[in-house]
Amino acid sequence: MTDPASPRRPLASRDTTLARRLTQALLATSVTPNQISLLSIVFAAAGAAALLAAPQRPWAWLAAALAIQLRLLCNLLDGMVAVEGGRGSTLGALYNEIPDRIADSILIVALGHAAGAPWLGWAGALAAALTAYVRTLGGSLGLPQDFRGPMAKPQRMATMTLACVLAPLEFWLAGSALAPWLAAWAIALGSVLTCGTRLAAIARALRERAP
Repeated sequence: MTDPASPRRPLASRDTTLARRLTQALLATSVTPNQISLLSIVFAAAGAAALLAAPQRPWAWLAAALAIQLRLLCNLLDGMVAVEGGRGSTLGALYNEIPDRIADSILIVALGHAAGAPWLGWAGALAAALTAYVRTLGGSLGLPQDFRGPMAKPQRMATMTLACVLAPLEFWLAGSALAPWLAAWAIALGSVLTCGTRLAAIARALRERAP
């Protein structure tokens, strides 16, 4: 959980040399955190396009993996430029959340289509959006925002990236595509479980706070 007044996901990657150098490079330009947040949607859309092409073009799985990681890099840098760089804005909270939900949904829906189970992609996207809803619900009740998993955004994107790396190898070695299908199931079920763990934590906190 984090302080509701400062709802930032705890990330060890903020302390890396690469993250700090990229932040400083961005601060040397006029780019804003909100623009970086919007760029994450562009990378997500590129990743989704690659996922949709991947069943016919196995190399596209790797392009999707790269796009997913670039999307996550945007998610990291927008906060660092805003907070560490002091470029936060009045609408920053909106730009921090809405592009994230759009990028998540685009990628997860595309994964379901690429895995041959479109309904599973839509179910996973809905469940992923609900994890964010439950987190912000806790914050609206005056509780610290809860970023716990087991399938929070970093875990969802890590699962998808791993599947995208394994998929072409699986295709070339065995002619199958089980990895994306398993990833889509893991994201959907794991997101539902994440909603449950966060709701349970909120309920415990409310009981403890009650007079």
